[in-house]
Amino acid sequence: MKTEKIRQRYLLFLYVFLGFAIGLFCWATFAYYQSSVPSTISIKAGTSEEINLRVPASGILSTDSETILALNQPLTIVAGETTSSYQMRLKLFGLLPLKDVDIQVIENTMLTPVGRPIGIYVKTQGVLVVDTGSFEGAGGDKHAPSEYKLQSGDYLTAMDGVAINDKKQIRSYVENGNGEEIIFQVSRKDELIQVKIKPEPDENNVYKMGAWLRDSAQGIGTMTYIDNQNRFGALGHGINDMDTGELLKLGSGLLYHTEIVAVKRGERGNPGELTGVIEYKPDQVSGVIVDNTVQGIYGMANAEMLNEYTLTSPPLPIALKQEVSTGPAQILCTINGEAKYYDIELTKLTPGKDAVNRQISLEVTDSELLSLTGGIVQGMSGAPIIQNGRFVGAVTHVLVQDSTKGYGIFIEDMLAH
Repeated sequence: MKTEKIRQRYLLFLYVFLGFAIGLFCWATFAYYQSSVPSTISIKAGTSEEINLRVPASGILSTDSETILALNQPLTIVAGETTSSYQMRLKLFGLLPLKDVDIQVIENTMLTPVGRPIGIYVKTQGVLVVDTGSFEGAGGDKHAPSEYKLQSGDYLTAMDGVAINDKKQIRSYVENGNGEEIIFQVSRKDELIQVKIKPEPDENNVYKMGAWLRDSAQGIGTMTYIDNQNRFGALGHGINDMDTGELLKLGSGLLYHTEIVAVKRGERGNPGELTGVIEYKPDQVSGVIVDNTVQGIYGMANAEMLNEYTLTSPPLPIALKQEVSTGPAQILCTINGEAKYYDIELTKLTPGKDAVNRQISLEVTDSELLSLTGGIVQGMSGAPIIQNGRFVGAVTHVLVQDSTKGYGIFIEDMLAH
């Protein structure tokens, strides 16, 4: 009797474990196929593209609900002459909803790869609240006027009805306001609210509001491309605040001519960087930044930049995600004053991955670049990736633990900003 109970418990445990294992396998299989399928498939206008998703799924186009497409074999899609968009609903094994895929017919464009360093200066839209804190008053009391009222990531856009241009304006208004309550207009997660703050005097009797503020950011990156309408794209990722980690809301921005003067080689656990000299003077401006997005920064190049960059590099056709393969490729970057191609290996492509800036995994194989920089270093973000004479994407990140390896973004994602 006792032996039978033990046997039954053992069988119950075995069935539960087997059920769990089967469930885990099914979930892993579903997640794998879901990540293998890109959220967007682009096709150049006026061309036909062979799509090979290699998944046991069927698809139904939003324009033709009667036709079921088998996606476990190559599928040829013919695009019209004009840009348009469709949606295809995928079902795993023809039964389980897998993913909705946007099919975009995009302009068949040519881009000029640049690979030159750029100096970046941007001003925020309003003034960013980095954090709040406390300070001591004349009697030793702690004051925290902004605590629980402002949040990290807030943008101060107006005070007492007056538009805010920079943090100096706020400091002057607070210090000369005799402690009067101030009504701030605050942009918080795309919602406008009003917040009342009463400044308090510090130990030197200077009025403060107890908040760390930021109104600008600057740095060095790499120009990715210029198109036939003088528009540029750079970095392959957005400009984020160094403290909050959030994408900065762009008020205005400029690109400046810069020269690389030193290279700090990357080492395991210690990424290297390019050091450049930037003169923030009007005659050094090379472009205007109009967008700061997850996929990069964008704007208009001036005549000087066009003459310097487009005359030395011929435009190239873009490669869509389905046209890119693992294997040899090149990046274009400037280390010793001249833009030069260096060999890399595309080791893994994950077009269905959520992190758009990490869908290309790459490794530097060029002995010269490894000798100069140790691999990918800070400041190389935006370096164009070229494969088989086509524009594939741009370098975005370096692996901290191995500077020879990094990530990139597909060029079609940069163009979709």
